Amino acid sequence: MERTFDVVVAGCGVAGLSAAVAAAERGLAVAVLERASRADRGGQSRYTEAYLRMKAIDQVSDDFETHLAENAGVYMDPDFAAEMVQGRESWSHAARTLSVLDPELIGCFADSVPDTIAWLQGMGVKFDFLPTQFLTKTQPRLLPVGGGEALVEALAARAERLGVTFLYQTTARRLLLDEDGAVQGLLVHHAQDGGMRLKGAVVLACGGFEGNPALLAKYMGPRSVYLRPVCKGGYFNRGEGIEMALEAGAAPSGEFGSYHAEPVDPRSGVSEPSIFIFPYGVLVNKAGQRFTDEAPGTVDAYYERVTRRIYEQDQGIAYVVLDQRVKEVPNYRLAIRTDQPAIEADTLSALGARLGLPEGALEATVERYNAACPTETGFKPLELDGLATQGLAPRKSNWSRRIEQGPFMAYPIISSNVFTFGGLKINPSGQVLDTDGNPMKNLYAAGEIVGTYYTNYTGATSVLKGLVFGRRSANHIADAR
Repeated sequence: MERTFDVVVAGCGVAGLSAAVAAAERGLAVAVLERASRADRGGQSRYTEAYLRMKAIDQVSDDFETHLAENAGVYMDPDFAAEMVQGRESWSHAARTLSVLDPELIGCFADSVPDTIAWLQGMGVKFDFLPTQFLTKTQPRLLPVGGGEALVEALAARAERLGVTFLYQTTARRLLLDEDGAVQGLLVHHAQDGGMRLKGAVVLACGGFEGNPALLAKYMGPRSVYLRPVCKGGYFNRGEGIEMALEAGAAPSGEFGSYHAEPVDPRSGVSEPSIFIFPYGVLVNKAGQRFTDEAPGTVDAYYERVTRRIYEQDQGIAYVVLDQRVKEVPNYRLAIRTDQPAIEADTLSALGARLGLPEGALEATVERYNAACPTETGFKPLELDGLATQGLAPRKSNWSRRIEQGPFMAYPIISSNVFTFGGLKINPSGQVLDTDGNPMKNLYAAGEIVGTYYTNYTGATSVLKGLVFGRRSANHIADAR
């Protein structure tokens, strides 16, 4: 079977839906592919709280562009860096082909955010600075009221009113190319009807590969078996969009061997069962030993780096150990999103046994930690207080209080894979670039499939990236007609 549209969108999260709505608003015929059912549509977008790195409804954070630039590549050649602050038309071939987020793209991203938010407000989406799971923070987070689900439902409803065709339980398999290699559409597979050929410009908005163990092992190595998606929507992200585009000559971008890490309780099956309370306790591995600074800075800025250290431990797991005084931290429950109870015991010895730690290890670790804690004068639980351990390795830099008031509590923590960093390279119009840095005809990408980050995630930018470049892709398709 063959069908023709103006735009074929692979993916039904906020990136794909933004592309679909923007294209339909311009009068284009649009099809949206969703490998899940209608009830489960939305991918990871449905499950996220959708933090937005904004200081006002019409302003991104002060560090939006600088933080993205600082995490857009590692050991950048200074000659290329100097080139890239000039106009794109003057770049050398080598500069055009670098797998990094270039300054022009970053600037376009930041500049496009306010208008995109206003566009969503026009669909009835409300935004507010609501409480988050971060008890300490350096940047504000704007949220859509109702989270990612509210974004998905508002965009999908608008798309349906505009006559967008939704193809559920349908997966993109391969790009359709003409004899000259130009993209003509997608070969897709429906669960009951089998294969179909959908002709039209293609927007790949089908996420990363956090739901594909083969690609995780390929790019991240065998330890990736200790990772799991942060929510059930992540299991639908299997990397076909990335693989089919690379096979057709697209350029890679972003760090393929890394991902956005978030600390979660492995016992829980709820969406994003995060544990952000660890700055007020100690983290121990399966040997009962501390292995990292639990509180190097505000939790919003450092949780990813701490979580990566947890991932490095034996079997990719650690335990945060707390005493009853954690309940003195204002709103401490906001930092614990799991639906599973703490593991409790009246003594540290009994707690260690319940965690399966070597006999005596937890007591010895806590004893050393307690001896290194300063006097508690100046303890400020909701701001950096500089209460650091003395003579202890690794150091704990803030909120160092003795753990001594039972019953003692612990939560297991593993690293979730919120999304993978490696993906496709695009220009400000959302066009996928080939390995020579040239736009590929009729091929666009938006959302997590766009390779953006290296080493560290610029928090609260992923949803914005999907919204902005989904819309920009659609508008470029419409303008080119």
